[in-house]
Amino acid sequence: MLEVKKLSFQDTLAIGLMLFSLFFGAGNLIFPPALGQAAGDNVWVAILGFLTTGVGLPLLGVLAIGLSGSNDAGDLAKRVHPLFATVLMVSTYLTIGPLFAIPRTGAVSYEVGVKPFVAGASDGLGLLIYSVIFFAVTCWLALNPSKIVDRVGKILTPALLVMLVFLVGQAFINPMGDLLAPLGEYQSHAFAKGFQEGYLTMDTLASIVFAIIVVNAIKSKGVRNAKEIAKVCTGSGLIAAFFLGAIYVSLAYLGATSVGTIGQAENGGIILSKVANIYYGSAGNLILGLAIIFACLTTSIGLVSACATFFTRFFPRLTYQNLVYILSIFSLVISNVGLTQLIAFSVPVLIGIYPLVIVLIFLVFLDPLFGGRTEVYRYSMLLTAIVSLVDGLKAANISLGFVTKSFSSYLPLFDISLGWLIPAVAGAILGYIISLLFSGSSEVSPEQIR
Repeated sequence: MLEVKKLSFQDTLAIGLMLFSLFFGAGNLIFPPALGQAAGDNVWVAILGFLTTGVGLPLLGVLAIGLSGSNDAGDLAKRVHPLFATVLMVSTYLTIGPLFAIPRTGAVSYEVGVKPFVAGASDGLGLLIYSVIFFAVTCWLALNPSKIVDRVGKILTPALLVMLVFLVGQAFINPMGDLLAPLGEYQSHAFAKGFQEGYLTMDTLASIVFAIIVVNAIKSKGVRNAKEIAKVCTGSGLIAAFFLGAIYVSLAYLGATSVGTIGQAENGGIILSKVANIYYGSAGNLILGLAIIFACLTTSIGLVSACATFFTRFFPRLTYQNLVYILSIFSLVISNVGLTQLIAFSVPVLIGIYPLVIVLIFLVFLDPLFGGRTEVYRYSMLLTAIVSLVDGLKAANISLGFVTKSFSSYLPLFDISLGWLIPAVAGAILGYIISLLFSGSSEVSPEQIR
């Protein structure tokens, strides 16, 4: 009997740090401080809600793929239907890849990390020069996917953590002020509001993308046993979740204690900039800028690598390297033009896709309870898709008239973009009942989803 290859704790730690760095982008830096300011002395309850969706769901996304033995979420989505799997995965990769998230990493890191230090220069020329450098580095690192663990997990991630430790350390050592009264929905629904804020990070979508890198990184170490791959996925996922949670809690506390000194700010970026300046002066702004650049760079590397890997199956004549070049150049161009329009277009699309991915993940975990029956997957996803489509159109300020009004009036949680929850459960129950009533019903075998 062949000996099962096992990874050391150091290897699992490196993969976990890599996964953390891929998740942790500029948006993740901005949301927790804003939550802290608004939540006030309810910050601990609010951040618990944020951690549920900002850390818990992304972790489940990685584990769903690792534990199922699948290569990516496409294999999981085939349990619904092969066509559904293709549409869902292509839509997800395009939306959080070259059409939006990858270009945003360049644009956001320039705005926060570079622009404050080049005042008076031509903004267009500055962004162009910076984005060329930014995506050249992204391209270089993504061209060698087998080295992503070493380069990202062992170099960029510790650098990012050092920047953040300097930034948030003072918040605990020398708080700027006391926790004040909460505002808005945080007064009476702190957990629910925090839950919604974590939902908007969209990291659950990213989890099904980054899982490819995790599985490939594990296999590149010589691991082939399915149970060992699942074990390493679980361990590295928990490591990433720990660091994400620690950073989120620290940033939320920083925001919560800053109100008395800097007042209520419009967004988390302003909070971080002002706090960094108060604690460290211009050096603080430099620390913040470096943290943002590192966060955006690691996210960009991960997305380019994952998207290139994914699209090789649709464009077999293009090599992985060709697609890395194409994605990097395309993202460079988009980061310089039309970003505002892309954001306006992408957010409703993300809102429409996000519930489908969440429901799919939970169905995979519950699969043993209903024997993998296809009807459970199909009816649950169908009802979820109907509600999420209406929800996405609503986010784009497009009303379907009677349908939108009816959902708003009679569907619980629809007004807070969680109206898909009850239909998803109802669809699963309906699908299970139908599977029992009709003899043509069947379970999903491993061969069907691979």
